[in-house]
Amino acid sequence: MPLQMIGTPSDPGLLRLPWEIPLAEWPGHHLVTLPRGISRHVVRFVRISGHVYAIKEISERYAKREYELLRDLVRLDVPAVEPVAIITGRTAEDGTPLDSALITKHLQFSLPYRIVLSGGSVRPDTLTRLLDALAVLLVRLHLVGFYWGDCSLSNTLFRRDAGAFAAYLVDAETGELHPAISEGMREHDIEVAHMNIYGELLDLEAGGLLPQTVDPLAFADRLTEQYGKLWAELTQDEIVEEMDWHRVDQRIRRLNSLGFDVAEMMIRRKAGTSRLLVRPKVVDAGHHQRRLLRLTGLDVEENQARRLLNDLDSFRVSNGLQHEDEAIVAHRWLAEVFQPVVNAIPPELRRKLEPAQIFHEVLDHRWFLSEAAGRDVGLETAVRSYIENVLVFKPDEKAILPTAEGGEAITSSSAPAE
Repeated sequence: MPLQMIGTPSDPGLLRLPWEIPLAEWPGHHLVTLPRGISRHVVRFVRISGHVYAIKEISERYAKREYELLRDLVRLDVPAVEPVAIITGRTAEDGTPLDSALITKHLQFSLPYRIVLSGGSVRPDTLTRLLDALAVLLVRLHLVGFYWGDCSLSNTLFRRDAGAFAAYLVDAETGELHPAISEGMREHDIEVAHMNIYGELLDLEAGGLLPQTVDPLAFADRLTEQYGKLWAELTQDEIVEEMDWHRVDQRIRRLNSLGFDVAEMMIRRKAGTSRLLVRPKVVDAGHHQRRLLRLTGLDVEENQARRLLNDLDSFRVSNGLQHEDEAIVAHRWLAEVFQPVVNAIPPELRRKLEPAQIFHEVLDHRWFLSEAAGRDVGLETAVRSYIENVLVFKPDEKAILPTAEGGEAITSSSAPAE
């Protein structure tokens, strides 16, 4: 069978890669070095025309299956790496058949959980945010009917999301997508996640790579506890008195604060009482993301969107625009506030953080400066101080720096800058 590429590749350079050579033997000038977790398959990163792709060598059957699953997850708006193509019909120069390859886009500004936890000291609040992000990812997967079957520190990436982190699935090889996940499958998925994560942490501990602040069992236990609390908040029934309707509104607000929309509520009267049984029937993530995208075209993480929307709302009030059309106010905020901040960042520093994260940190920096000065120092002063005193000292979270001598790229620090 001849070499074949199936998918939506945007760069013809992918076809010119040395597919006749086993991935483990690819010459270094094709590759870039990036932090990654452990894998049962050979995985390499390549850079073509300024874009970075992850390539995994795997059998044709599983390559096609994982490609379709990742496409489904992207369609369902679940945080996962984006599939690009699969390469089949690979043969070595001597005619020996080679495994197929799955190509995905590298998620910029991301790092595997395993790398973060093995990168030295991890502060307790950072650990909490990492746990919360992973719990949210598992809940979002289960809400759309996806059974992962292999959640681990190596199969999960994190990206900064304002003051928190957002977690992404990077390996769907063992996954299954159903119209709805059964209770048994959901519980088993959490058990597997607990076992895998506990095992990986013990492995890091044995190698002297785990910070002393991290207790392997307590970490794994807390993940399942956080998952359970969030799942209950999203799916459990709640009995309210007919006069306590505000409790339903409170619950909707709690769900929104977690980043979930309530698309539908199921409400029924409890037999023999004057109480109502309320349950969120359909929930979806991205409440603030979608509002910001609709108003400004900015596609960012959920917590970043919440922070930017808060600033947009403050801009509206401070400029007396409460009665103005929301879309018009958003356009003014984008042109007068957000873009000037982003444009003020020197080109050589723009690889440090993505624009929405920079804007969020500038707002934090402005608050600290204003508290110290006893007055509002203004956005222009805050931006200048942030660049000179904060941003220049941060590692490049985009992970790739200009190619070093010998063809390999220099990688940024694997630990998150705090």
